[in-house]
Amino acid sequence: MITGTSQADVAVLVVSAAAQEFENGMSFNGQTKEHALLAYTLGIRQMIVLVNKMDDKSVNFQENRFTDIKEKLGAHLKKTGFNPEKVPFVPVSGWFGDNLTEPSANMSWYKGPTFLQAIDTLEVPKRLTEKALRFPLQDIYKIGGVGNVCVGRIETGVVTPNTKLYIAPCGISASVKSIEMHREVVPKASAGDNVGLCVSDISIKDVQRGYVVGDADNDPPAAVQDFTAQIVVVNHPGEIKAGYAPVLDFHTSHVACRFVELISKVDKKTGVELEAAPKSIVKGDAAIVRFEPTRPLSCEPFAAYPPLGRFAVRDMRETIAIGIVKSINKRAPTLETPQ
Repeated sequence: MITGTSQADVAVLVVSAAAQEFENGMSFNGQTKEHALLAYTLGIRQMIVLVNKMDDKSVNFQENRFTDIKEKLGAHLKKTGFNPEKVPFVPVSGWFGDNLTEPSANMSWYKGPTFLQAIDTLEVPKRLTEKALRFPLQDIYKIGGVGNVCVGRIETGVVTPNTKLYIAPCGISASVKSIEMHREVVPKASAGDNVGLCVSDISIKDVQRGYVVGDADNDPPAAVQDFTAQIVVVNHPGEIKAGYAPVLDFHTSHVACRFVELISKVDKKTGVELEAAPKSIVKGDAAIVRFEPTRPLSCEPFAAYPPLGRFAVRDMRETIAIGIVKSINKRAPTLETPQ
């Protein structure tokens, strides 16, 4: 879910209108809350909410159940960062097809768009084509008669055939032989495109998901020794101290990183320092923290490359904190053989 979300422009959040099912999703450890938070943390700013199972016997297409869900979920989305006024809420029945492509006679009280119409109202986000190439790998395949193909989404920049590539954090160089998009060879690909790059001079044993491809001649990506980030603790049962090593989810990379130093507590909204060198942080705190990855990682400052500078901190299958990278300390590349 996290890898797919990191490559998406829009989220479709499906919630159940059936009795107690929506309430379970909105509970303390509910998946609805978790998915909304992860979507916003990983860069999604447009969302459509489908209120499904309106045909359930406990609902029977009633308007009051839809209105109740819209109010409660809208309030949570606002806290997460979304603007509820710009999020279409569509009551649907996936089983019978109500309000998916055609307006439903069972819900004549609903005057909004169908799911298909809501998709047509979405805006194409601004693409970061003016920045240097950043292409986080989702996977790499060896295809007979074609060669090694790197698959993923281009987050920033532009790539063309014969571009010289540099792959971090392993420090391998390669070149683009051809570019394929939707099973068609194309002369160029740019930010926002999901593509396959047929590359030369690399082995699939040396490259893995989470590595970042860049232009060798234009601000190539790098491995990080450590990095400083601003985080907000959203859900942790106790205190977080230096030495804690949860998993950080960057773009397509999932790497355990150690809390090396708690630099300061800061105000969530203004960033003003509240306490220097705190001994611990707890749920609700915002802090500046220095992290050290436990294995090779490539990330970027959020200010320079937003898609590669945001992350979620996860432990025990829950999102513990969210954050953005403020600065990085680069290190010399090392070749790591994927496990």
